[in-house]
Amino acid sequence: MVEISGKEVTVKLTIAGCPAAVSIEEDVRKALSSLDAHLQMTVMTKAERDALKLKLRNGKAPRQNPFDETTLTRVYLIGSGKGGVGKSTITANLAVELARQNFRVGLVDADIFGFSIPGQLGIDAKPTRIDEMILPPVAHGVKVISIGMFLETNKPVAWRGPMLHRAVEQFLVDVYWGELDFLLVDMPPGTGDVAISLGQLLPTAKTIVITTPQLAAAEVAERSGAVGLQTGQSVLGVIENMSWLEQADGSRLNIFGEGGGSDVAARLSVLSGGEVPVLGQIPMSVALREGSDLGQPIVASHPNDPAALAITEIALKITSDRLGLAGKKLRVSL
Repeated sequence: MVEISGKEVTVKLTIAGCPAAVSIEEDVRKALSSLDAHLQMTVMTKAERDALKLKLRNGKAPRQNPFDETTLTRVYLIGSGKGGVGKSTITANLAVELARQNFRVGLVDADIFGFSIPGQLGIDAKPTRIDEMILPPVAHGVKVISIGMFLETNKPVAWRGPMLHRAVEQFLVDVYWGELDFLLVDMPPGTGDVAISLGQLLPTAKTIVITTPQLAAAEVAERSGAVGLQTGQSVLGVIENMSWLEQADGSRLNIFGEGGGSDVAARLSVLSGGEVPVLGQIPMSVALREGSDLGQPIVASHPNDPAALAITEIALKITSDRLGLAGKKLRVSL
C-alpha cells in the first residue's frame, strides 16, 4: 500500500519480513530518483491488512474456491502417464507463453512429491502470507505456487492421501489468484489421489496429456487421460514431446520412434466418444533443456528455437479453446 502526502511517500508492506521488501524498496527509490521526495518503508496494521484482504476478495467470505463451476477462468490439468517426458518443462513454458500473449495466467505445481516448477521458472522468492491468505510469487508474468516454496532445499515430501488433498485445496482456495484468464496445473505423473482431488475441486477443467513418440510411453499416457474422463474432465488434446532431433543436414533423427502422440490421441478419442487432437509435436532442443536448468523458459530466452516455436503454436491452439458460458453468472454490473 502506498500513501503520498506532499513530498512524503510511505510504502506499507503487508508483513514484517516481507520477502519482496528489498526489491519493492529498490523499485520505488528508482521511480522517485528524479523527484524531490522522501521515502519511508513501514508495515501495515492489522486493520489495514484486514481491509486489504476484503478488497482482494471483492467482499467475498474467505475459503471459497474461485475455480468452482461458476468460474470464467479456463483451467487445464497437464498430465502424463509417467515421469521423464518433459511434462513440467512444457507446462512452465506454456504458462510463460500465454503470459507473453498478454493473458493473466496462474500455475499450480500439483506434483507434490516431484515438484520442479520453481526451478523451471527461476523462482527463489517465498510466498507472502497475510494471515490465512497467501500471495504467490510472480515469474515471467505468471503467478506460481508450489509445495517447494514452503520446504527447505530439496527436502522430500512423504504424505498420504488426506494431506495431499488438503495441500492442493490450499493452493486453490488460500492463494490469492485474482482474476485469471488461464490456470495451468502441473499434475503428478500417473494416476492417484491428486488427480481425484483436482477432479473434484476443478469441475470445469480440461486435460492435456504429454507423451513421447515411444509407443511404450504412449500406452501409459493413455491412462492419464482416461482418469480425467472418469473424473468428469474432457481431454483437450495430446502433446508429443521429444518428437525428433534435428540434424545438421536438416534431416530428423527419431530417437524415440514415431507415432506415440497420434496413438494416444486415437485411443482417447475412442474412450471419450469425440475427437481428441494432437495439439503439437515438440522437437528435442538443447536450449529447452538448458533453459529448464537455468530457470529461463525457452519461449522467453530463445523464442525462435524450433521447440519454442512449437510451444507457441500449441499455446495459440489453447487460446482458441473457448469456455462455454451456459449456466455461468457473468460479473456484469449495470
